Amino acid sequence: MKLKFLAAALLFSSAMYAQSAKAPEDIQALLQKHNCVSCHKPEKKAIGPAWSEIAKKGYSAKQFTALVYKPVPSNWPTYTPAMTALPKVPKGDLSKISGWVQTLK
Repeated sequence: MKLKFLAAALLFSSAMYAQSAKAPEDIQALLQKHNCVSCHKPEKKAIGPAWSEIAKKGYSAKQFTALVYKPVPSNWPTYTPAMTALPKVPKGDLSKISGWVQTLK
């Protein structure tokens, strides 16, 4: 009985964790609009770090925006090529994306 309960609890917590990295529809729309999805995945390394790894850095919305506008390759030395600067992404959109990323900590 305890084993069944433990297995169910682990499955439930794993499902909750997987859902937490999935972006809500409004954020997913922004990630697609600004082409973030081509390099960043929720929890897997792609061309760039996973959103969950970015969350671990603890960037504020202001830092996040600054790094999108002018990336610092030394922050992610194992990722090459470095991210291209994206100065045309609206600050409001980046603030929303950053707010979601911060929930992934």
